[in-house]
Amino acid sequence: MMLRSFLLCLLSLSAFAADAPKRKVLFFTKSSGYEHEVISYKKGQPSFAEKQLLELGAANNIEFVFSKDGSKFSPEYLAQFDTVMFYTTGDLCSEGTDKNPPMSLAGKQALFDFVKSGKGFVGTHSAADTFHTDNEAVKGPERFKNHGDKADAYVCFLGAEFIRHGKQQVGVNKVIDKTFPGFEKVGDSFSFMEEWYTLKDFRPEIHVLTTFNDPALEGDDYKRPPYPNCWAKHEGKGRVFYTAMGHREDVWTNPTFQQILVGGLKWANGDAKAPDMTPNLLKVAPGAMTNQPYTPTPAPKAKAPAKKAEAKK
Repeated sequence: MMLRSFLLCLLSLSAFAADAPKRKVLFFTKSSGYEHEVISYKKGQPSFAEKQLLELGAANNIEFVFSKDGSKFSPEYLAQFDTVMFYTTGDLCSEGTDKNPPMSLAGKQALFDFVKSGKGFVGTHSAADTFHTDNEAVKGPERFKNHGDKADAYVCFLGAEFIRHGKQQVGVNKVIDKTFPGFEKVGDSFSFMEEWYTLKDFRPEIHVLTTFNDPALEGDDYKRPPYPNCWAKHEGKGRVFYTAMGHREDVWTNPTFQQILVGGLKWANGDAKAPDMTPNLLKVAPGAMTNQPYTPTPAPKAKAPAKKAEAKK
């Protein structure tokens, strides 16, 4: 049944893209912080997410280029793409966890200029756990505070930033705008088992597509009013789309997630129109700027020392 739904989803998305020109999208997955399993290479093979994108790209007239090399970011390199798509973590201007070449500050600015000139950006899941306002080493109460206009330039560009997440569980996403590309057939709400982010520093200019945490999830991290976890915004002449989903493999193969993702890509590429892009944060999620209270991350339980084998008598 899942395979049949997946194939039907591909056919539907293919028809959606039939008249669109061929587009080229950079899927950038450098992990200066934590590297997620779905974008990790195994024995030199494409990651799980990349394999899904290759299938979706073939069905939707999109050519994906995959990279973890931040040193390539420049106006000349980015000029070949219609959209840049992030699944990243940490300060991308540092080598960090995966040891892949970092982005320069000029490369970071080149990304902003690329989008402002009329191109697209799509952020998935941990794209919000990237270029934090506070130094990446800050893990205490400061990580839970809003920063407003003092937020990092990337955070302002994306629309918000990651705080933390609780345990994986089923969460309800309420659809705010059914007219946005990819949401037309999703319904009033949808639910997944997922690693759900809490977010802060929401920009007032975002157009919220889904709200989350109503009903509230289990755990201290979700003791807060509902907040957005999928949105779109204009950036100069360009377009920015973000979804907090994408941690689990079964989310990447879910037809609803695929519809939302391809719709976001089509909009970012300029091939699909959004009838309404009015900023709506305060209207649909008035409590979004109230973050969860700070609670220390529980220390890992120490392993009991291994019992020594009794000496032979």
